[in-house]
Amino acid sequence: MVGVQFRPQGYDPATGVDCVGLVWAAYAVAGRELVRPVGYPLRGWSRERVEAALAAAGFAPAAGAGSVGDVLLIALPAGQYHLGLLGNATFVHAHVGLRHVVETPVDTAIRNAARWRLS
Repeated sequence: MVGVQFRPQGYDPATGVDCVGLVWAAYAVAGRELVRPVGYPLRGWSRERVEAALAAAGFAPAAGAGSVGDVLLIALPAGQYHLGLLGNATFVHAHVGLRHVVETPVDTAIRNAARWRLS
């Protein structure tokens, strides 16, 4: 999905995705239909609420080394949280500033992010 357009609240790669939509669309392509949260703001949800939405979709916190396909939960400034997917040595996420899905190298912030895995 690298290159797909960014769209707030988007969940369809044909019309654009945000970070939540990217994760849900990627799992749908892999044959896993997940309960998708709706009506979430760009910022303002507490970490507990984000984690509850991940748990409702069937994810559980992952311990140990990261695995391809893990969902990473990154805390950004101003109470904003960001989701993306772990690749072999990359992080795939919907980049609001670049306005599309990008693949970046795994850095320290990504390596230390909370990981979630389908249970």
